[in-house]
Amino acid sequence: MTVEPPWLRAARPVLIACGLFAIWQGVVALTALPPYILPGPTRVAVAWFEHRVIIAEHAVLTAGEILLGLVLGTTLGCASAIIMTAFRPARLWLLPVLVVSQAVPVFALAPLLVLWFGYGMASKVAMATLIIFFPVTAAFHDGLRRTDPGWLDMARAMNAGRWATLHHVRLPAALPALASGLRVATAVAPIGAVVGEWVGSSAGLGYLMLHANARMQVDVMFAALLTLAVMAVVLYFTIDTLLRRALPWQPDSHPTDD
Repeated sequence: MTVEPPWLRAARPVLIACGLFAIWQGVVALTALPPYILPGPTRVAVAWFEHRVIIAEHAVLTAGEILLGLVLGTTLGCASAIIMTAFRPARLWLLPVLVVSQAVPVFALAPLLVLWFGYGMASKVAMATLIIFFPVTAAFHDGLRRTDPGWLDMARAMNAGRWATLHHVRLPAALPALASGLRVATAVAPIGAVVGEWVGSSAGLGYLMLHANARMQVDVMFAALLTLAVMAVVLYFTIDTLLRRALPWQPDSHPTDD
């Protein structure tokens, strides 16, 4: 079995970032595209440093929208999954509605959400909540339904009621599935906030990118985009780390190299 050196594990993000920037710089050099179409990483870094205060202000607002959407979407998703599991009539009515709701592109709802909730943070949080809601609900509901039958038989043998079985058997067994849904939700959470900012907003990284694009400040647009990407990656790995620590009984089972 090959053991990865600790220094390589710590240096991997830096090495990946350096590799991506090297590829980016190579594409710029080979294509010789003008900076207003594809600026190089150096130019983008300079633009980020020059506009770091403005970018940081917009990034804080977008981060708040993403986090609020993640909390609300997760809460509503978990509640819906539990209701559908505990009450069969609710499942028969709610599950088709959830499936049909996914047939409507969430992006098409953005103008309506801006119209209903205004140009402030509420419409962006609602957009992020809608995107996060379905993967959390689907994953958690699937985990609750697929509880080991042996555990359920043991609960019945101990005369456990429906709510006791749900609380002590189904919920713990479904946590790994919920964790998978949360990882997917975390990855797509920034989409809702940014799309909402594109449709109608006066602040946020999405607004800043549109504003920079209209003024042909492509380097600033790239700087805002990279900031959003870094935020998304940090959020994902933070949630992933917290989930791994919260579920220590669910170890990774990746194949090892001999």
